[in-house]
Amino acid sequence: MTVLEARRPLAATRVALLCGVITAGLFSATAVYAASPADCAAEADRASREGGTMMRSAAGGALRGATFGAIVGGDKGTGAAVGAVVGTARKGHQKNQTYNQVYDSCMRR
Repeated sequence: MTVLEARRPLAATRVALLCGVITAGLFSATAVYAASPADCAAEADRASREGGTMMRSAAGGALRGATFGAIVGGDKGTGAAVGAVVGTARKGHQKNQTYNQVYDSCMRR
């Protein structure tokens, strides 16, 4: 018996083992799918809602506006109203930016 003939059964065993490992790996792998626009919209919507509420921003803006109005000697009510409008607008813009960023990132995957 030559050296080549002695290695032949061992090589066949290795090939069979390799095929078995590859097959088991393919069957156990999870499915990877591209996200649909609806999936990305839902993910972006969740992300934008996690950033806080518009009312909280309006209240914070009103508080800062009233404080600023009291410091500079103006009307606290006007300062609060302006602060509430600015706080709400700022939060709306921030939520929109978050939504767009998460949606675009999801669609690129």
